[in-house]
Amino acid sequence: MTQDPRSWTMDPMARSRTFEELVAEGAAVPTEGWDFSWFAGRATEERPKWGYARSAGERLARAEAALDVQTGGGEVLGFALEQAAPDRPALLAATEGWPPNVAKAAALLGPRGVVVVAAPDGAPLPFADGAFDLVLSRHPVTPHWPEIARVLRPGGTYFAQHVGPASVFELVEYFLGPLPEAVRGARHPDLESAGALAAGLEVEEMRTARLRMEFHDIAAVVHFLRKVVWMVPGFTVEAYEDRLRALHEKITADGPFVAHSTRHLFVARKPAVA
Repeated sequence: MTQDPRSWTMDPMARSRTFEELVAEGAAVPTEGWDFSWFAGRATEERPKWGYARSAGERLARAEAALDVQTGGGEVLGFALEQAAPDRPALLAATEGWPPNVAKAAALLGPRGVVVVAAPDGAPLPFADGAFDLVLSRHPVTPHWPEIARVLRPGGTYFAQHVGPASVFELVEYFLGPLPEAVRGARHPDLESAGALAAGLEVEEMRTARLRMEFHDIAAVVHFLRKVVWMVPGFTVEAYEDRLRALHEKITADGPFVAHSTRHLFVARKPAVA
């Protein structure tokens, strides 16, 4: 999504288009990869002040061997490599679990010397113990702490941006209704810190952010829920047509639908061997 919610206004053409036209457009946009440029003018999301991709590039410039876990379509790692240029690790690998994204990441990153490996989320990482001094991840589904600790060298760093608890739940609960506190509290930084510590890592830094999101038309809502499939599991236009129509009417009458994403910057280190 676009970075600054004040940078865009609703597409004037969207106001004159029917619910059916907008829904059809949102349902037709390809969902592979993590390129959110289609949302320009239709949805916005503030970004954390820490600038994950830029900071990842700075760390890549100092690393010898680096791994990007759950790279998506490789777009964020590609940007970070541009920030690191001309310095870069001698060994650079990335994993991804969704087949369409594996192909997209390989096409984007392969020419840049990145080895892209298909690896299901949550499965053991297909690399040797202590293979990397830097492990990156942006928005992993679930951090696999024992595996992250295993592939890190002593003294190596895990640098990541995670999705936080109850992220975009204004939109999620619009469709699913109120969710249990156990669901709302999942992905909490304290829980993830405990997981990292249990795997033998030391948490060096934790920063959190709550960020405003705006959806300016129903096409953006449809595409977002198709792209980020875990928000409303099993989402289809047909299954939620009544709620989508009501939301379209609300946006048309009242303006953008506002939600809030949550993010945390997570920096952990594997203790050096004495």
